[in-house]
Amino acid sequence: MNFKDMIDNMSPEVYGRLKQAVELGKWPNGVKLTPEQTELCMQAVITYDYTNKPEEERVGFIDREAHLGCSSKKDTLEHETVKWVTNPDSKQ
Repeated sequence: MNFKDMIDNMSPEVYGRLKQAVELGKWPNGVKLTPEQTELCMQAVITYDYTNKPEEERVGFIDREAHLGCSSKKDTLEHETVKWVTNPDSKQ
């Protein structure tokens, strides 16, 4: 069974457990997720959402129309460039 088949056969209960595991960083029994498990669970949750939920109910959805009222640019939705700045004091 491949990844897509597993997502297609995933129950809403399993989806909820995977989503909660990612949110908390641990399994229901308290064991911490490894980075690999976190990545796979996030991929499964996002794929499940994309396949089974409307866009506005998916993980990470941002309602841009609702946020226009908070902006001074009410009539236009403009893209803004984000510049990542690393802290020179942090170890990478």
